[in-house]
Amino acid sequence: MKKFIFAVALIAAAATDVCAQSDTTGHRLADVVVTGTRYTADIRHLPMTVSVVDRRKLTEYRRTNVLPTLSEQVPGLFVTSRSMMGYAVSDGAAGGISLRGLGSGAGRVMVLIDGHPQYQGIFGHSISDSYQTMLAERVEVLRGPASVLYGSNAMGGVVNIVTRKMAADGSTTDISLGGGSYGTFQGELTNRARRGKLYGVAAGQYGRSDNNRPQMGFEQYGGYLKLGYDFSPHWTAYADLNVTHFNSSYPGSTHEPLQGARQWITRGVASAVVENHYGRTSGAVSVYHNFGHHRINDGHAPGEQPQAAYFMSDDALTGFSAYQSATLFDGNRVTVGLDYQHIYGKAWNEDILTGAKTGTIGNHRENEIAGYADFRQDLAGWLTVDAGVRVDHHSQTGTEWVPQGGLVFRLVRDGELKAMVGKGFRNPTIREMYLWRPANDGLWPERTVNYELSWKQRLRGGDFTYGVNLFYIDGDNIIQTAMVDGRPMNVNTGAIENCGAELDVAWRVNRHLGLNANYSYLHMSNIVLASPEHKAYVGADYRRGRWTLAGGLQYVGGLYTQTDPAETQEDFLLLNVTAAYRALPWLSLWAKGENLLAQKYEIMYGYPMPRATFMGGVNINI
Repeated sequence: MKKFIFAVALIAAAATDVCAQSDTTGHRLADVVVTGTRYTADIRHLPMTVSVVDRRKLTEYRRTNVLPTLSEQVPGLFVTSRSMMGYAVSDGAAGGISLRGLGSGAGRVMVLIDGHPQYQGIFGHSISDSYQTMLAERVEVLRGPASVLYGSNAMGGVVNIVTRKMAADGSTTDISLGGGSYGTFQGELTNRARRGKLYGVAAGQYGRSDNNRPQMGFEQYGGYLKLGYDFSPHWTAYADLNVTHFNSSYPGSTHEPLQGARQWITRGVASAVVENHYGRTSGAVSVYHNFGHHRINDGHAPGEQPQAAYFMSDDALTGFSAYQSATLFDGNRVTVGLDYQHIYGKAWNEDILTGAKTGTIGNHRENEIAGYADFRQDLAGWLTVDAGVRVDHHSQTGTEWVPQGGLVFRLVRDGELKAMVGKGFRNPTIREMYLWRPANDGLWPERTVNYELSWKQRLRGGDFTYGVNLFYIDGDNIIQTAMVDGRPMNVNTGAIENCGAELDVAWRVNRHLGLNANYSYLHMSNIVLASPEHKAYVGADYRRGRWTLAGGLQYVGGLYTQTDPAETQEDFLLLNVTAAYRALPWLSLWAKGENLLAQKYEIMYGYPMPRATFMGGVNINI
């Protein structure tokens, strides 16, 4: 309690020079989103809950990855971590995203970039190290199932990264450089330009860290390129490419250390999109290709023989998406769409010394095609009715029907009461069906049904907002590994029954000071790793003259890091503070400290997180 009081006092110090009067010129949360509808829509008319984290908030703590900020800003969302920099892949990997107890590393939360799914063929989940801040104009998080629009893997929710572009003629370049604890370095360069109807974005990123344990080095390169052309006020097209490569060492857990474990990972996505916008109708046609190449040395225990072969894999997902929405009459919006995906991947072993292929692990292909429709109607100005359905056919698991329905009541000014029920599902991955001993090609999709009641209101002209959510999730057919006929096998035997409450508050006190807080409570009938029972956050940002100060205090309680052979829980309190000074119109200096209370804690069992860390650097804007 003393630590909590001390930390809150540090954050509150930013408010000592704040006037009491309200200033409506401050920043406000966006009311318009695309996630949950695929078209631009007023969030106040949508039955689902969507959290929006804008670029200013994403860059406030000088992080190169969006996930730590989302874990703080979005109630119910939690991300696993094991070091100062890098999530990596394979055994002991971090970067698992969970929403309301669904997700972690199993791919039950879908990550999108501009609406395109990021998961791959073999393992069915995306690589968290590729979600770089330099890409993002904002991130929209749909809390709850979104399988009607996005299909498999959206059973727990959706994280949609909306990329940057240039609106006005001209060019701007942003450079960020920083270094600090454990030999950590991060650098980003982004150029955005527009000339008439042609616009582009080019960005590059490099980061490295020794991290807080021996043999845990991490090095990453990333690049993003986007080119677009506005043919008319109604038609636009763009193509983009996002590639991430990292090299990572892996020491194993403190309980089961490893030697010689290394990973060389390349992941990328290319897409091309044509959009139309006519006011009463809008839509898009897109193609995208996700690709990955992985070389992994799984390492060996001390005293054992080193690995003789690398695990190698190439996996990919090629997709096509088309949708069109239209207003048929006043207050109405109908959206219809078609999705197709070809999912494939192969895995093999390669001799470390000679590079020769020593064995095939698997080579599999799957196809998925789906059609969906969503109907939304405003009635009498105070009521919106929404209903949607998806028919999804998978070449291995068959056909899945996915319904969704909701109501929005606007009974008071600037306030909405929402009620929603929706189904989510996840198809088994190639790994779960075909690779290694537990594989079972007779698996069925996992399924959940989410019931949600929420209230949100904006006061003081929108400068103060608050929201409350209650939810209940009932799931079955969850894939687990169990002993069948004396051998481990993946089977659809698991069940999920989660319920909880979420609260979020944001107050733009005046043009200098902003405050925000959120809290989530999660009750799980069956224990889920990496899904805390309690998660709370209190943050403040203060801007005056050339100075900017941002601080945040996060509490995590009842976090299970292990259930077998014994249950292990963690409770911790993290304080992060960043200060920046604009020395010149184009130059800013910044410094930050994380875990300033020097908490000793683990998010993943056997992977102690670093104590207090510090970084400093410069930002250049020209």
